[in-house]
Amino acid sequence: MQILTYRYILLSMLIFILMLSSVQGSLPPIQHLAFNTPIELKTLDGGYYQHKIERNHPQSQPISSPYLTIRTINDGFGLTIVVENIGEQNASNITVEVTVTGGLSTRLPDHIYTYDNLVPGDSLPVLILPKGVGLGIFTDSPILSVLLSADATKTRGKTIHFRHIGHFVRKIGEYWNSDEIFQGYTLYSPMISPYTFLINNSGTILHSWESSYKPALSVYLLEDGSILRTALSGFNPRFWGGGLGGMVQRFDWNNTLLWSFRYTDSNHCLHHDIEPLPNGNVLMISWEYRSAAEAIANGRDPNGLGMGELWPDHIIEVMPTGSTTGEIVWEWHLWDHLIQDLDPSKQNYGVVADHPELVDINEGAWVLADWTHCNSIDYNPKLDQILISVLRFNEIWIIDHSTTTEEAAGHTGGLYGHGGDLLYRWGNPQVYQRGSAMDQQLFQQHDAEWIPQGYPGEGNIIVFNNGRGRPEGDYSTVDELQPPLIENGSYYLTSGEAYGPDGLVWQYIADDPFDLYAINLAGAQRLPNGNTIICDGPHGFFFEVTEKNEIVWEYVNPEPSLFNNHVFRVTKYPPDYPGLQQLFS
Repeated sequence: MQILTYRYILLSMLIFILMLSSVQGSLPPIQHLAFNTPIELKTLDGGYYQHKIERNHPQSQPISSPYLTIRTINDGFGLTIVVENIGEQNASNITVEVTVTGGLSTRLPDHIYTYDNLVPGDSLPVLILPKGVGLGIFTDSPILSVLLSADATKTRGKTIHFRHIGHFVRKIGEYWNSDEIFQGYTLYSPMISPYTFLINNSGTILHSWESSYKPALSVYLLEDGSILRTALSGFNPRFWGGGLGGMVQRFDWNNTLLWSFRYTDSNHCLHHDIEPLPNGNVLMISWEYRSAAEAIANGRDPNGLGMGELWPDHIIEVMPTGSTTGEIVWEWHLWDHLIQDLDPSKQNYGVVADHPELVDINEGAWVLADWTHCNSIDYNPKLDQILISVLRFNEIWIIDHSTTTEEAAGHTGGLYGHGGDLLYRWGNPQVYQRGSAMDQQLFQQHDAEWIPQGYPGEGNIIVFNNGRGRPEGDYSTVDELQPPLIENGSYYLTSGEAYGPDGLVWQYIADDPFDLYAINLAGAQRLPNGNTIICDGPHGFFFEVTEKNEIVWEYVNPEPSLFNNHVFRVTKYPPDYPGLQQLFS
């Protein structure tokens, strides 16, 4: 009976591992990119679409010598390491050396694998079959190190963190054995979990915080070691949908709740993102309710009110005043900056193309009340400007923060003289009638942010372009653009034309563009060494790429489970960031 019980438990564990390994199959096989410009992508109708990239960063150069790299590492039955020669000469006398540490009883039958030759462009699979058990329960999870060598050949090795029972393996993280990785600490909050985690490059959880609420959806580590996070406060009588929140919380390093601010009722509700300001205040995105009668009076087509109401976005700046209170010290409402060319008898009537600083009330979502769906907010302290990602318009917008609340409701005033009107917009000029579908460059994007001063690309904007609805097919990219900033902080615009730029400064795109597709959430952050950390949100997959688009670090979020590990965004902090001091003390 004991033997049967043991076999049943072992069989159950093996099935569990197999189920976990099937999740990896759903992850996009992101691969290295030999970046050339321009590229042509085949469209769905059989034509070709030329993708323009205007690179200001160094481009990848052909590798004249042999260059062995690890193309992919696949789990499941063992670990299959795919070694590829991406150089221009043959690699000979190849050695693949693997070592393992950690695990309860993990061991390898072989440590050295040798091969005679590998021609340019070819690859070879190396199957590693570990023995024993390593689940990371009673001991650390096993760590596999892979080193490559060959005659007169440049090589790159990798380290893999995994769990296994016998030959059945599940990867939980991997990174290059290279100084190209940015040495930092990554903060994230899984969407279906009340926890926030801080991990190192090995994927080890160094610190965590716990709330009574799931995120909604962003989190930030502040300089005093506390975290500022959005929270899903519960049921709202009117508002629902992706990013629903209603609450902002601040926890100190020891998980003590310092501040909890609610902004949710039948007239408004916080959602998606917040932005901590240098003065200690917090910018927050919120929906607000507008009835069908209000919308029609302001020029909305009655046929575009599928839910019988609209939820335009507004931004509030909140100054914390107590443990559960805050004062709204500044606000901006999209509703104050509308235009329409449908009905001259209604408010906001005008020529849309003549007013790119205003927003056409008949663009954006047509059926859903969540008409604009702003999903990220960023602040530029040098310019005193706010950057917003507006998903339903496939655009990013910039507005002036130097205004008073009264000026923000009008069209004059503030440092730039335009009140709360848009200072800049980019991504989809057809929504202000200065372009066509062929000019659209953003497709349901997320996480638009300025690249900070002192970082490669400083002052540029980086955005995760989800790619849903691209004319050539759905795939995701990370795009970096240089806005046409004038010395006085305004943005150049030729009369009658769309805002530039026409092309990009830099872009991350997978070898096969369709291998990376984050349908509904994601993010990207430029790092101090020029690398970019990317979050493929639906798959809970984080990876870091160099300026030349080589992947140097990968991690799959295992929380709360590998079947439900979505993550809205990740942020990586350098070791000297003040908020990390308690980690090292």
